[in-house]
Amino acid sequence: MTVPAFIGDEVSAAAWRLVGVDAAAVDAGDVAEVFAAALGKPGLLMVTAACAAELDADRLDAAIRDGRPLILLVPDAANRIAPPDLDKEVDRVLGIEQ
Repeated sequence: MTVPAFIGDEVSAAAWRLVGVDAAAVDAGDVAEVFAAALGKPGLLMVTAACAAELDADRLDAAIRDGRPLILLVPDAANRIAPPDLDKEVDRVLGIEQ
């Protein structure tokens, strides 16, 4: 069984470590390097929306579409940047936006 991984701020990473997640706390500017290393691991990779905002959008989209590892954007402990609303995103992709 693989251990999920997390990339985000120190407070959020500390919380995820408490439940057994391999959590990396990153500073601004280090996100791309840590993200690239995490892409080589199987399982689930959780990335805060704030860290995802620092990544190249095309590279992040390609990694999400690849599905290995499965990437989930999550809020950080302070909820500074909210992740995308999945319901709205699915509706947009399917062309049924209201």
